[in-house]
Amino acid sequence: MTIASSEQLAVVPVVDIAPGEHVRHAIEGRDRAQALREDCLAWLPGAVRTLLPAIDGATRLWLKRSASPYFGEIAAIAEALDYPGIWFLNGCYQWGCTALVREEDGAPWLARTLDWPFPGLGRHVEIARMSGPAGAFASVTWPGFVGILTACAPGRFAASINQAPLRRRTRHPWLRACDIGLNAVATGRIRFMPPDHLLRQVFETCGSFAQARHRLETTPVARPVIYSLAGCRPGERCVIERTEEGFESREEDTAAANDWLHPRSGWEARISSRYMFKRSYEEAAARNLSRREGLAGWQGRFGQKSFDWVAPPVLNAFTRIAVEMCPRHGILRAAGYETPPESELAEPVTQVCEVATAVAA
Repeated sequence: MTIASSEQLAVVPVVDIAPGEHVRHAIEGRDRAQALREDCLAWLPGAVRTLLPAIDGATRLWLKRSASPYFGEIAAIAEALDYPGIWFLNGCYQWGCTALVREEDGAPWLARTLDWPFPGLGRHVEIARMSGPAGAFASVTWPGFVGILTACAPGRFAASINQAPLRRRTRHPWLRACDIGLNAVATGRIRFMPPDHLLRQVFETCGSFAQARHRLETTPVARPVIYSLAGCRPGERCVIERTEEGFESREEDTAAANDWLHPRSGWEARISSRYMFKRSYEEAAARNLSRREGLAGWQGRFGQKSFDWVAPPVLNAFTRIAVEMCPRHGILRAAGYETPPESELAEPVTQVCEVATAVAA
């Protein structure tokens, strides 16, 4: 689908967040953060909205026990904004995604979509220009969210997160909710860093593709995750499939969805909540495979000021963000999507926002 730069489409905000100023940014973006919260909560059943303070409390307790270096930052943001949902936003990890790392003219590119049924994630997306000891980077994010799911560090690397498949103790679709609950309880006992917090730390402190890859492969994480990583030189690309303390990396077949490349016993490809009680193991795997192969088989070129690669099956009802990045050229492009009522496909709600940052010498 081609996204036209129309006056009818919103402009993605680009904000600058200096080290130590995430709380200030959240306060200045209070209205956007609250609008995002209201849009997301409108999708949830009333019973879940009622339980939001309790969910916040449970998330806060887990993050406090984890190895996250950003707990204090989230606590300060939650206190400053003073309404339920900030902890939930920073602990929510039910992201569906499709990603591809490939080279064009010797330069690695990383393209990704983020899918999730919450409305508002596309409408309220922003790009935050940040920095750390290793240099500058730009993150595709939201007000009040401190981790990183998608970012590009010019002259260093770009990376994104896909949710890993679901650890299953059962096979029947009706029992998926039980497995999700049991996994959440198990995660609550783990004292490792959340994967999105590790990715932020990597952008802040790693000066090269090799350093970032090593950290993402070896640092224990609180939940299974799939990282896609692109560097600046030919051959600097990989997908890293992570369990809490293990990893498998590949430099070929560098497209990913929400399943392991090679099926593993006891794991099931992620599936939309719409189909949670309907789709079989085999159907879940097939839908993920179709998205991964659909993006991997796209024959166009990135960087052409259009997002023609965002098309079915990669594009679906839950697509909220599309991003393409090239760290060698210091380019990040992003657009937000939402799904109109009664529609089966998301549509762009923002113009394509391009952030070009000078590449370090």
